[in-house]
Amino acid sequence: MARYEGGCLCKAVRYRTDAAPINERICHCRVCQKAIGAAFNARVLFRIDDVTVDGPLATINSSPELKRGFCPSCGTTMFSRRDSAGIIGVTTGSLDDPTVFKPQMHIFTASKQPWLVLDDGLPQYEGAPPPG
Repeated sequence: MARYEGGCLCKAVRYRTDAAPINERICHCRVCQKAIGAAFNARVLFRIDDVTVDGPLATINSSPELKRGFCPSCGTTMFSRRDSAGIIGVTTGSLDDPTVFKPQMHIFTASKQPWLVLDDGLPQYEGAPPPG
């Protein structure tokens, strides 16, 4: 069994990887809030070549460099993909077992919803995280 696997609500799209994640973050930017339809986007980042996707997938560019992948049938957002960097972020809500998600930080907290209290002790960055 793959370490990370998941898919959409209607089960038309499935993905999996055995790779270790590059990082695991919670993004509070307005673009993620709009794209996910929630207060934040909790995601696990992998190299594109390490993730296998089966089934129909629709995409939309949420910014010039970033594509969002979703099921064309049920609308579940499963990915954010940056081809120029060779990375793909998997939404934790689409994981079969979301308990495998171990967040390392909060990013873009300047646009965090005011009712959301972050008291988990993780590092918080008002914008992008430092490189590395």
